[in-house]
Amino acid sequence: MAHFGGFLATGLAEVSDDPRVLDGSGRWAVVVTFEGEVTCARFEHWERRDLPAAPPWRGPGSGTWSTSLDREAYIAAVKAVRELVADGTVYQVNVCRVMSAALPEPEQSLVPLASRLAQRHAAPFAGLVRLPGLQVVSASPELFLRRAGDRIVSSPIKGTGRTTADLTPKDAAENVMIVDLVRNDLSRVSTTGSIAVDELLSVEHHPGLVHLVSTVSGTLLPSAGWADLFAATFPPGSVSGAPKSSALQAISDLEPVPRGPYCGAVGWVDADRGTAELAVGIRTFWETGGALHFGTGAGITWGSDPVKEWAETELKAERLVSLASC
Repeated sequence: MAHFGGFLATGLAEVSDDPRVLDGSGRWAVVVTFEGEVTCARFEHWERRDLPAAPPWRGPGSGTWSTSLDREAYIAAVKAVRELVADGTVYQVNVCRVMSAALPEPEQSLVPLASRLAQRHAAPFAGLVRLPGLQVVSASPELFLRRAGDRIVSSPIKGTGRTTADLTPKDAAENVMIVDLVRNDLSRVSTTGSIAVDELLSVEHHPGLVHLVSTVSGTLLPSAGWADLFAATFPPGSVSGAPKSSALQAISDLEPVPRGPYCGAVGWVDADRGTAELAVGIRTFWETGGALHFGTGAGITWGSDPVKEWAETELKAERLVSLASC
């Protein structure tokens, strides 16, 4: 099953790893890992329904979570990025860590977790995908790509605080930097002159924190399909860095484990109507090998304080990891 935007998808008909199927027909649930592994699942039935009734969630113990980068290692990674900035290699890199904990039961369904988050942590791009070998539950606040015909929109988040007063000039500068990156990405598959910044540095309030959000739009080239769109824009600029190619190399060097669905794309595509809504896979849980995983990170620039960046990763994780724990 899948669940997005109040619609429950059932009747799994097809699963593909080729994004070109999204240019055909049918309505699809889509998960793309940060590393670029694509899963497109076509469901026969999409109906406006809440998540099905599920037993109470039984999550990991609150003290059982481990992290791919501990405080010392994360601070060292931030310092390494600052050195890259000083050398002129990058302007910004998003440095992330993956938290993991064993589930009480192997291959345990995450549907009860999705129900718990729906009740206690409202998110504009919440979603669930449950397929053989793949379970993802997202409470994402960030729009990666929305499509309506030839119009394409992206709303990158950069800048996080517990309250509006916590947002700094560094946050604003970082957001503007990523807006330029997203404008460049979308321009590769958009008609000349169509790229626009519709909103810049808007403040959005979410449970437990606030974000700076901007919105960029363009008109898709008639020849551009989904494979072209992903090639131009993936992975999302807000969770990679600038320049993107150099930032991705730094991420590969500094992060010890793959991100998986975290920082990828999670959402749906209606090929018949030419519409879609894909979120950036942040505030996202996934299951592999009987373990539950959750990613958290922060954007690093020359102006970053390593201790404060670690604290930002803690802030982003604390509420959701608490909800997923028992």
